[in-house]
Amino acid sequence: MRIVFWNIRAGGGVRVGRIARQLKKWRPAIAVLCEFRATPPSCELARLLGGAGFVHQRATTSAEHPARNGILVASRLPVRRLHVRHAPSEHVRWLLVRVAAAEPFTLGAMHIPNHATGRKGVFHESVGELASRWRGGPALLIGDTNSGYPGIDEETRVFGPGETRFLDTLARADWVDAYRHVHGQKIAFTWYSPNGNNGFRLDQAFVNPSLLPRLRRAAYEWPGGRRHGLSDHAAMIVDLAEPSGDSAELKRAADQVLGKGLRRADA
Repeated sequence: MRIVFWNIRAGGGVRVGRIARQLKKWRPAIAVLCEFRATPPSCELARLLGGAGFVHQRATTSAEHPARNGILVASRLPVRRLHVRHAPSEHVRWLLVRVAAAEPFTLGAMHIPNHATGRKGVFHESVGELASRWRGGPALLIGDTNSGYPGIDEETRVFGPGETRFLDTLARADWVDAYRHVHGQKIAFTWYSPNGNNGFRLDQAFVNPSLLPRLRRAAYEWPGGRRHGLSDHAAMIVDLAEPSGDSAELKRAADQVLGKGLRRADA
C-alpha cells in the first residue's frame, strides 16, 4: 500500500492538472496534500482525483476562507475522520482519519506552523502529547513539520532546541522516523529557501511500533526536478506491506472500522 504526502504549494494553481497526473503515476492508495485550499484550482484537483478513483476525501478547508492553506486526504479506501483528545487545536493544519484497509490503521496529517507565527511550540507539544499517549493501534503521522535535527536536516542553521525536543519526544514514544529507519543518516532535503537556496528536510513520516513491521519504503521524489518542478517541496512516498491473513476476517475488521461499532480512538 502506497501513501504519498505532498505540499503542493499555494493550492496548486495552474499546475493542478499536472499534479493530478503525477499522483496517478505514483499509484498510491492514499494521497495526502498540504497547502490544499478551497479555491477553484484546488477544487478542480479534488475533482480530478475523485475521477481517478480517490473517491473518499476529507479536507480541512472552508468556503469562508478559501485561500487558507489546509489539508486534503484523498483515498481509494474508505476513511473516517477522528477527533481525539490532545490533538492540535489548529484544525485546518491537522487531520486524523481511520483507514478501512484490510488491516485498519490511523493516519494523521499535519502542517506545523513556522517560527514566525509564534504557534509552532504549541503545535509541537500537542503532537508530542498525542504520540506519547496513543493507544489506538497501528498509526502513521505524516506531513510538513517545518522541523528537523540541527546539522543533519539542514544546510544552514535554522533548527534548534524546540525542534530537537519535538523529535526526541516522538522517538521516546517509539514513533520511528520512516526515512531514517530506511536510509539511516543519509542526507536528503525536501525544500530549499528561495533566497539562500539552502536545503532542509521538512517533510517527514513517523510510524508507531504497531505499524512499523509493515514499513517497506520511505523516499522523496522531485517530479519535474527541484528548480522547475510541480512544487517547491519534494513528495514523500511511504510503502507499507500488504497484510497477510484470512481475507474474510480482514474484511470484517475493515467493515467494523466504518460501522456503528467504531470506537473513539483516544490518545
